[in-house]
Amino acid sequence: MSFWSDKKVLVTGGAGFLGSHVVEELQRRGLPKENITIPRSKDTDLRVWENCMEVCEGQDMVFHLAASVGGIGYNQENPATLFYDNAIMGVQLMEAARRQNVKKFVQVGTICSYPKFTPVPFKEENLWDGYPEETNAPYGLAKKMLLVQAQAYRQQYGFNAIYLLPVNLYGPRDNFDPHSSHVIPALIRKFVEAKKRGDSSVTLWGTGKATREFLYVEDAARGIVMAAERYDGAEPVNLGAGFEISIADLAAMIKDIVGFYGELVYDTTKPDGQPRRSLDTSRAEKEFGFRAEVPFREGLERAVKWFVENR
Repeated sequence: MSFWSDKKVLVTGGAGFLGSHVVEELQRRGLPKENITIPRSKDTDLRVWENCMEVCEGQDMVFHLAASVGGIGYNQENPATLFYDNAIMGVQLMEAARRQNVKKFVQVGTICSYPKFTPVPFKEENLWDGYPEETNAPYGLAKKMLLVQAQAYRQQYGFNAIYLLPVNLYGPRDNFDPHSSHVIPALIRKFVEAKKRGDSSVTLWGTGKATREFLYVEDAARGIVMAAERYDGAEPVNLGAGFEISIADLAAMIKDIVGFYGELVYDTTKPDGQPRRSLDTSRAEKEFGFRAEVPFREGLERAVKWFVENR
């Protein structure tokens, strides 16, 4: 019997970008489809306490992936919503899981919780060394409080809650809505649509100098499930690919994959966000054997292909 064959598992956000890949990874590892509960936000609002109690009843494990998220512009326009929704969902769900005797709780946090000026590569012990980058601080702090909750519940109740910090994700089924998407899907959409229209240029936010690290979504799903199987520690764990690329180089790579031959124009009145982002991923490898596998350009090609076929 596999680790998963007799488990009852709740995956919040299981129909979303990351969640759908986590569900597929669980099934690949032997979890029967009928043992997976995926609440949909239109039917089950996790900001409502009674709904949290209901979905946690009878579960062996909870993956809390549901989140209210978006790119820099979305964060600037909706800081209160992002703080409230993410804090209240996570706090209530973890408390409900504890009351319903769930054996393990897997909380997925965010790289946005790190301080604005964190030494690169970001180590987990740097997490409390300063305030997050202003444009996404409310979101990052709401998610960071769930680490505090997980550690407090472990200390007082012996509750097995683990906390993972994935870097920026990308890949098939990403959110390509221009009002709320992150940088890779936003760039893919811009270049594909500019090519179709025959535009002579594409305008990008910021200076292009900021750097980011990206993790292919299937790698992230595999890492999350590996942690669920093998990690029972109190300390947060980074999930990343262990590289850093500037937004300018990223844009040039996506432009090349899409086959757009126009000019790149940078709107420097728009914010860059955090200056640099790259993770130290050694703890994940040491604790549960996770390493990213999908080469970056190959992952981008798959993301572009998915968007072109599904837009």
